[in-house]
Amino acid sequence: MPVRPAETEAELEAHLRGICFKTGPPRRIGVEIEWLVHDARNPRCPVEPARLHNAATTLRALPLASLLTFEPGGQLELSSLPARSLTECIESVTADLALVRPAMLAMGLGMAGHGHNPWHGPQRVLTEPRYNAMEEYFDRWGSAGRSMMCATASVQVCVDAGYEEPGPLGHGRRWLLAHLLGAVLAAAFANSPTSEGCPTGYRTTRQVVWSQLDPDRTLAPPPGPDPRTAWVNYVLDAPVMCIRAEEGPWHSPEGLTFREWIRTGVPRPPTREDLDYHVTTLFPPVRPRGHLELRMIDAQSGDAGWVVPLAVTAALFDDPEATERAYRVVKPLAETAGSRPAPRNPLWRRAARGALTDPELHAAAVACFAAAQEALPRLGASPEVLTAVAEFTERYVARGRCPADDHLEALYAAEGDLIVGKESQ
Repeated sequence: MPVRPAETEAELEAHLRGICFKTGPPRRIGVEIEWLVHDARNPRCPVEPARLHNAATTLRALPLASLLTFEPGGQLELSSLPARSLTECIESVTADLALVRPAMLAMGLGMAGHGHNPWHGPQRVLTEPRYNAMEEYFDRWGSAGRSMMCATASVQVCVDAGYEEPGPLGHGRRWLLAHLLGAVLAAAFANSPTSEGCPTGYRTTRQVVWSQLDPDRTLAPPPGPDPRTAWVNYVLDAPVMCIRAEEGPWHSPEGLTFREWIRTGVPRPPTREDLDYHVTTLFPPVRPRGHLELRMIDAQSGDAGWVVPLAVTAALFDDPEATERAYRVVKPLAETAGSRPAPRNPLWRRAARGALTDPELHAAAVACFAAAQEALPRLGASPEVLTAVAEFTERYVARGRCPADDHLEALYAAEGDLIVGKESQ
């Protein structure tokens, strides 16, 4: 709630400029991992809210290093602390998962790594004022908002913003790399080809859902020579999702940008805390929060499926040689992206639909994964991590496949067996 006097537009702009990109050498890495929570015996059966609330109470009593939260549809999220190395990050989150998974199973609950719920439609279980207002806001745009809130899960990798680089781009080169690499990462780790048991026609349905939301808060900021200015304008010109209140429901105004809220002071003058909260309601593919949040990767299957996107992304951003190679590979993709921002441009749409069956995305992924594999030993990655990345590369990237293809093949095989069984009766 507001605790600080209202500030001027210039003061709030200065605040945003100071916190969006924290300069310095890349030293920290983090990850936020989400899972769809399901009944361990019958994943297709929605979990009752009471069971989820009980699970939250139980898990919060565990001695976890990561921050544990639940999303509106009951998705479980672990957010690591900023780690000094890739190895430290992986070991910390792995230790937390070693506590969380058995506790969930003891309650008859499983954790599934899918980018979009493959079993049933969105069902909200959290009723906090934030989510009530968010649902009201996104309902103005259609049903995609509820799917985003309640039926999607991701692996979000967080990397340092890096040095303030010389030249006209400043932070722009690393910022640009994040956006260009985003389509490649979305394609390589696409893992959400179904919804309510049926193929959607996309390898990453999650990415399609995000592309259908309010563009003023989910598209990438416009490119330009000064990312700080672009981000400040993006934030202030985005619509206000909700105005928080001490008591009662939070108001969700229509058509009020944060800049207009500052200038009018209606229904009350906004504070710096309101601005900081407003930033948390913006969901572009890459979000600067001092560091860079890469938000385009689907949740991954298996106990350690999240390790591969974390390791590959860390290598491409934090190893100078891999960074340079990746930048040279993905920069030409800008020509195929068109003028529309991600994720609504042709490149990202191709990533969502065809993933690595797209020749350009496949070639870029092969080159980027090769650079990452060469870089990981220089970052001190463990033999287990090197093996996991190598196996993923061989199974998927080298063959122009992604995890979604496994799910589609299993679905079609099951349908074929069902047809054969009916014909034999």
